[in-house]
Amino acid sequence: MGAARPVFGAIWGAFWLYWLAAALSTKRGRIQWSRELRIRAVLVVLVVVLVRSEALPGRTTNGSPVRAGTGFVLLALGLSFAIWARVRIGRNWGAPMTRKDDPELVTGGPYRFVRHPIYTGLLVAGVGTAVALGWVWLTAVGLAGVYFVYSATVEERYLGDQFPDRYPAYRRATKMLVPFVF
Repeated sequence: MGAARPVFGAIWGAFWLYWLAAALSTKRGRIQWSRELRIRAVLVVLVVVLVRSEALPGRTTNGSPVRAGTGFVLLALGLSFAIWARVRIGRNWGAPMTRKDDPELVTGGPYRFVRHPIYTGLLVAGVGTAVALGWVWLTAVGLAGVYFVYSATVEERYLGDQFPDRYPAYRRATKMLVPFVF
């Protein structure tokens, strides 16, 4: 079971390399960096502390192949959903809470199930990582969840302003992060 940690690390690393490469083809936009930088810095520090605490003596990952397999399935499903959403939104994608120049409202593909499928996919992948590697990782998933709900709320305000005729109906018809629930 000692192979789970490097496998999950390699998958997450490959995902983030793809994500950064895909970001090069997006439309121009604006983000309020002063506020966002503080929020992101706090999250990064908390995740680094979490990773370091995982490396402390006596903190080991679970050796269950069932948990590792379940976690891997959740990781694969979550990252696949996020990538599908990223491909579907195309050049309209941006860092959280970015206001795009010349935006388009995307409501097809995974966006017909939830309004923020990238966040949903990342949270499912994070839960899968926690299932496989250790429950302490749920702390990181919880922090990401709070950040994603905050980001989604700000983004929805922007979308309501940019698409006053179409966005309210889409918002009523589609849940934010969890299909049929929230």
